[in-house]
Amino acid sequence: MSTPRSATTVRLTVAQATVRFLAAQHTERDGQSRPLFAGVLGIFGHGNVAGLGQALFQQEGEEGALPYVLARNEQAMVHTAVAYARHQDRLETWACTASIGPGSTNMLTGAALATINRIPVLLLPADTFATRPSAPVLQELEQPGAADITVNDAFRPLSRFFDRVMRPEQLPSALLGAMRVLTDPAETGAVTIALPQDVQAEAYDWPVELFASRTWHIARPPAEAARITAAAEVLRAARRPLIVAGGGVHYSGAEAALSAFAEATGIPVGETQAGKGALPHGHPQAMGGVGSTGTTAANALARDADVIVGIGTRWSDFTTASRTAFQQAGVRFVNINIAGFDAGKHAGLSVVADAREALTALTAALDGHRVPAAYERRQAELWQRWDRQVEAAYRPPASVTDGLADGVLTQGTVLGCVNELADPRDVVLCAAGSMPGDLHKLWRVRDRKAYHVEYGYSCMGYEIPAALGVRFADDTRDVFAMVGDGGYLMMPTELATAVQERVKVIVVLVQNHGFHSIGSLSESVGSQRFGTRYRYRSADGRLDGPRLPTDLAANARSLGAHVIEVRSRGALEKAIAEAKAWPDDGGPVVIHVETDPSISAPDSDSWWDVPVSEVSALDSTRAARTVYAAQKQAQLPLLAPSETGPA
Repeated sequence: MSTPRSATTVRLTVAQATVRFLAAQHTERDGQSRPLFAGVLGIFGHGNVAGLGQALFQQEGEEGALPYVLARNEQAMVHTAVAYARHQDRLETWACTASIGPGSTNMLTGAALATINRIPVLLLPADTFATRPSAPVLQELEQPGAADITVNDAFRPLSRFFDRVMRPEQLPSALLGAMRVLTDPAETGAVTIALPQDVQAEAYDWPVELFASRTWHIARPPAEAARITAAAEVLRAARRPLIVAGGGVHYSGAEAALSAFAEATGIPVGETQAGKGALPHGHPQAMGGVGSTGTTAANALARDADVIVGIGTRWSDFTTASRTAFQQAGVRFVNINIAGFDAGKHAGLSVVADAREALTALTAALDGHRVPAAYERRQAELWQRWDRQVEAAYRPPASVTDGLADGVLTQGTVLGCVNELADPRDVVLCAAGSMPGDLHKLWRVRDRKAYHVEYGYSCMGYEIPAALGVRFADDTRDVFAMVGDGGYLMMPTELATAVQERVKVIVVLVQNHGFHSIGSLSESVGSQRFGTRYRYRSADGRLDGPRLPTDLAANARSLGAHVIEVRSRGALEKAIAEAKAWPDDGGPVVIHVETDPSISAPDSDSWWDVPVSEVSALDSTRAARTVYAAQKQAQLPLLAPSETGPA
């Protein structure tokens, strides 16, 4: 199957053409150009080894060739790509290839994570034979009523763009469609091109124009003047406005614009998980995290705010405290977002625009306007009160430490030590368990790129592969991956990848013998931490026997990591210094520390909606249901209009 050969075509397989095309793609924003793809992460099997595997091997060593990194887990390599793209403000990413069947479907979790977080990543799952000469083949799903369905169809609802290349002629349109979505900040997420294993190896005469260097402009759409005027009117009428800064502030590079806007108006700023660090610690308007895992300062201001300005946030339930964070009657929303889908939430006044452009315009429109002085004084008082609680969490009083078992620390102590001893530019990284909430409350961010917590999907196992991605993106920063024992056991495999690639990442492995966060949640809903602790089964069949003898430090050593075990605050401080001094090409360092899960971080004075059984034989569950029913009364629909239509 081919077109007539000429000087304007080049004969390559579909896989070879795909690799050559990807190497020629670039992005440009604000006049700065960069490659769109840093390389390809992959695991080869019979579905892709003779296609993409051969193509990547053939181009190795050529000028402009795409680097290939062997991952150990398909889900993990998508996490690596996502973290890389996030750290690069979504201007660069990686492609990920996996073999047919379980290899490809292992990437589904990573696809969901990328799309939920609005992060670009290209997935190239192998697929079953397009020609079906020997169907059913190994690892092929058979559906009696639909012969064209494969397991890769599961990527469709998880991807912002999906295509399957059944003939070579389809490849150019599939690739160009994929690039369009990957480089669109309003539409981006996981992009999937399924490649049948026979089609990958099929040759075709391609027009040379397909492989020309191609630059995709990343737009900064300005806000409509009328939208800015309307937003300014709402804010001029407000007495207690609050800004909620989301990840879009970072992706736009709008931190300086946000700082200038907050300083000019005196409007306080709360931050989502993705938006944390939008203002540095110590900024007079920085109130820290908002919502279920926020600070008492930001949540007190949210409770009384009459206008909420959301910038680059998708308004998750943790940010709104399940729609209980904003309690003022008739509270109004102004939503600045590059995506109209997010800008329209909570009946908000929708400003569809790049965050930096919108903030610059809104600052000018509000020239001379400032919140009341009493409101600014309240901000300062609330923050000082919270900051004292942070200090107490970093350095617990004797009333707390005297009750700890020998060699066991509090999680607050661990976070405090890392925060204070890391360089301001170093990156803290986390995703699931109790630590994301504690980090959102307690971490003092000193650099726009120093905080990286994935909390859109809150995916256990993200931490170690994501640390690789951040380090690939910027090897001038140390990366501290904070991971509990539950998350570590989900996906420690990429320690081996870090060893192979000689990539230094610092993993702070917090051992608390179970699921800390879900254990606490279980207790709060009356289930008394059932099924959340790592215990032997006792003689009566319950999971409440002695602790399991799992040695996670030994596990990390077996994968090639340098491991430091600590049993005191002083030893932890020395371990952090040793890890910081570890050679950049020395591979991963794992600091193993045991903590007491019963010692919690300061309370957010907030709530998260987790339904409790309506009927139960347990007193604890019935009591929890009574509390839950009372808390539900505070939920609001958040439907007050922020603007009115024509009379």
